Amino acid sequence: MILDTNAVSALFAGDSGIKRHLMGGHKHHLPLIVCGEYRFGLLNSSKEVLLTSLLESLEKESYLLSLDVQTSKHYAHIRQQLKTCGTPIPENDIWIAALAAQYALPILSNDKHFDYVHDIKRIDW
Repeated sequence: MILDTNAVSALFAGDSGIKRHLMGGHKHHLPLIVCGEYRFGLLNSSKEVLLTSLLESLEKESYLLSLDVQTSKHYAHIRQQLKTCGTPIPENDIWIAALAAQYALPILSNDKHFDYVHDIKRIDW
């Protein structure tokens, strides 16, 4: 399962719904794009030190996903599909969806716009 940025935020906030999805001992996948988005959000946070520490621990416990040539191919197809359907989504989320397609993994997110991407499964909490 791939964690979206809002899933990371909910996890660190102690959301019991998200913890239910992460139980079971399976290692989750964390896109480096999500790490960057989360770190950007921390720059103006009063809890920057604490949350940075939590993020660093999460990174150590996760399979980190970076972009490669295969990801770019999925990205192009997804972006074209969204354009054709007239359902754009944020740019970083297209990359996250491309990773989900590449690795055939669901995305743990409460962003409903992932539902516009064909053949991607989104898990809400």
